[in-house]
Amino acid sequence: MRVLIVEDERKISAYVKRGLEEAGYAVDAAYTGKEALDWAEAAPYDVIVLDILLPEIDGLSVCRELRRKKNRTPVLMLTARDSIDDRVAGLDAGADDYLVKPFAIKELLARLRALSRRAGDVPKSPIMEFADLTLDTSTRQVKRQGRTIELAAKEYAVLECLMREPERVLTRTLIAEHVWNYDTFNQSNVVDVYIRNLRRKIDDGFDVKLLHTVRGAGYRLSLHETD
Repeated sequence: MRVLIVEDERKISAYVKRGLEEAGYAVDAAYTGKEALDWAEAAPYDVIVLDILLPEIDGLSVCRELRRKKNRTPVLMLTARDSIDDRVAGLDAGADDYLVKPFAIKELLARLRALSRRAGDVPKSPIMEFADLTLDTSTRQVKRQGRTIELAAKEYAVLECLMREPERVLTRTLIAEHVWNYDTFNQSNVVDVYIRNLRRKIDDGFDVKLLHTVRGAGYRLSLHETD
């Protein structure tokens, strides 16, 4: 999942960014309202975490502008003030949820998962299955034939991306933009490196290979060998 954090307090932004990246999210950071609108127009995001008090353009105005432009990315509004009026103002501006600072990363992660479910980005059941491979989005546990497979955070994120659309060929760019931030996914071979690691972990030692390269196109999870 790819997240845009819009927070002008650098320490808070760095804290949230680190916490989300450790959980396997791809994270970009903006520090002003104008930067937020520029980032949202330049790249697709699954969720935007948006502070209300921002330089140049405040968060409420940013949210209204996103909705005016028909950008339906879920928005989680951050504020230091916990009042009914503030919450109503955020929701009226088009926000989908509201979180009061200070907050725990664990609570933020739970809110992001809930927003993703509401947006239809994840299945109602936390268990994703393909052939004898299972992935539990609530525990981040991966198994094949009942055997637990240990994955690093980004390996898990790549596999989840593939399991959302089995049999579909996903380009390197499509995978990367959902797993890495802008600077990283511009490194052309980063997806290939993680695919090799995944193939070693989920296919080596099993008769049926699930992760296939489609020459000149990308990768897919499939029970059938690629031509």
